[in-house]
Amino acid sequence: MIEALSSLSAFDRIAGTSFAETAPVQKAVFSPAAVSGIAGAAPAAPTDFGSVMAQVATSARDALRGGEATAIAGIQGKATAQQVVEAVMSAEQSLQTVVAIRDKVVSAYLELSRMPI
Repeated sequence: MIEALSSLSAFDRIAGTSFAETAPVQKAVFSPAAVSGIAGAAPAAPTDFGSVMAQVATSARDALRGGEATAIAGIQGKATAQQVVEAVMSAEQSLQTVVAIRDKVVSAYLELSRMPI
């Protein structure tokens, strides 16, 4: 598990950059009412798609790291079994969300690539 904690550095580099910097994508603007419904976002939530996706990636990374750290603390006897299970379940839910988003993005890309010019 300790290797997994250090292997997230590549993900950190990607999540630390703005998606607008990595690819020339037109920013889609959301209404504040629509953005505020996403996972209890604060009133000053980002209003463009790239910022929302960066926020989702950051929260997923933090949940995965928290799950790993709690699992290690449980092995060392510093955390209860309930704390370990809760952290691992939260990390699993975040991972499933990220995989679902990735699958949708790949599916959309494949649909676009099949379109006749």
